[in-house]
Amino acid sequence: MAAKKTASKQSAPKKPAQKKAGSTKSAPRKSAARKPLFDKKYLDKQRRLLLEERSRYVDSATRLKAEADSLVEEREPGDVQFDEESGEGDTLAVERERDLALSAHARAAVDQIDAALARIDDGTYGMCLVSGKPIPRQRLNAIPWAAERVEHKAGGF
Repeated sequence: MAAKKTASKQSAPKKPAQKKAGSTKSAPRKSAARKPLFDKKYLDKQRRLLLEERSRYVDSATRLKAEADSLVEEREPGDVQFDEESGEGDTLAVERERDLALSAHARAAVDQIDAALARIDDGTYGMCLVSGKPIPRQRLNAIPWAAERVEHKAGGF
């Protein structure tokens, strides 16, 4: 009986070996999924748009940060301004915070643009990061750094 148990144990590994042979068929599918969604001409156009937008956002972030810093330099200790709407307040501090927030927003946009440029380079540009489905060309034309389909960005799914 011990010989029968050994024989059945030896035949079991043969079945998974057959399944592995069938699994090699999925490898070509993965390489096909990496095929860019768009032609080189469209991707070059999008790259130019992204680089232009990146430059604008970097300039904006730098300018806003400089304005915020200059507000601090211009302010004298104990200098408090009053505005008509809210009464006592510090208008310079509010302006500085606004400039810093807008600068941070511009820097975040630069990060998104850099990520889109990386997706162009790695062949995944135009694929939704959430669903893996293609992002419509119209959306990419409007927002070249879009990383999600509208329904995912809006929180619909």
